Amino acid sequence: MSKFVKNEKGYEKSFDADWNAVKKGLKKVRAEVGEPKKVPTSVALDPRFVLELKKEAQSRGIPYQILMRMFIVEGFQRLKKASA
Repeated sequence: MSKFVKNEKGYEKSFDADWNAVKKGLKKVRAEVGEPKKVPTSVALDPRFVLELKKEAQSRGIPYQILMRMFIVEGFQRLKKASA
């Protein structure tokens, strides 16, 4: 099964789901688990870097925003460990 990213052609056609029900389910799970909502942020990056990042994310089969988040979280955890 191929994975789609929102900005790819065919994204809307590739899924047949009740997205409102999915959103409600996610809210319920977050409330039960106590997981906080993510806060949107903005970072200016070199366009060439973004293209490389998108290629890497595509090869891993994940959206590039998730790959960026992984890099930020892992890098910050390493920084905290190094300073401890």
